[in-house]
Amino acid sequence: MKISAVVITRNEEANIEAALLSLEDIASEIIVVDSHSTDRTVKLARKHTDKIYERAWTNFADQKNFGNSLASHPWILSLDADERLSPELRDELKEILDDEPACAAFSMPRRVFYLGRWIKHSGWYPDRKVRLFRKDRARWEGSYLHESLAVSGEVRKLKGNILHFTYRNIADHLARINRFSDLGAQKLYAEKKKCRWHHLLLQPFGRFVKSYVFKRGFQDGFAGLVISVLNGYSIFVRYAKLREIWKKGERIEPFPD
Repeated sequence: MKISAVVITRNEEANIEAALLSLEDIASEIIVVDSHSTDRTVKLARKHTDKIYERAWTNFADQKNFGNSLASHPWILSLDADERLSPELRDELKEILDDEPACAAFSMPRRVFYLGRWIKHSGWYPDRKVRLFRKDRARWEGSYLHESLAVSGEVRKLKGNILHFTYRNIADHLARINRFSDLGAQKLYAEKKKCRWHHLLLQPFGRFVKSYVFKRGFQDGFAGLVISVLNGYSIFVRYAKLREIWKKGERIEPFPD
């Protein structure tokens, strides 16, 4: 069993080396698809692979599918630049490298490091992701955000964690919510969805309660409280921006003849 690792990047100089180092001795080749980074991402990546391809950004799914199309081996391991394989997951993967699994893919839990601690609850863990799959049995889907992997066949579970270093701090978290809420609002608008009062009042509060109470965010301390509040806020701002888009559309004057 030989694995091609695929990583997409844009301005990831703070993360890329740790991600690629965790793939050593696991992947037979490492493919990096970079969207014209303006920092040292490409320079640092070249220390670990010569298979680096520059490509203008389209969307997450398309960038990953492009990287998959370049893979030389039948099995693909997809890793984000701000992720890395835990030692336990590396050991598990080494055990299956000597075999040719009959399944189509493997899923693995993902654990986030946030505000100085590993998050164990809050709806952020175990957050299973299918990241190891046969090239001919899976494809990334989604045109806006939150891409998903469509797999044809059996998906087996691994125990080792992907380690996720997603947000540097609360400011970075808020900035990411701002960017992703733009995409989320645009997606809803493209689907002709409207913003209703319950989207602004009930859904954000419901998301907070779900994360903090039912997903036991309170057990993650201050970090769990921040996660839960911002989970609700992300719903509010997405629909507020959707309403803004519709209002702008209603004010657009027709072109003169």
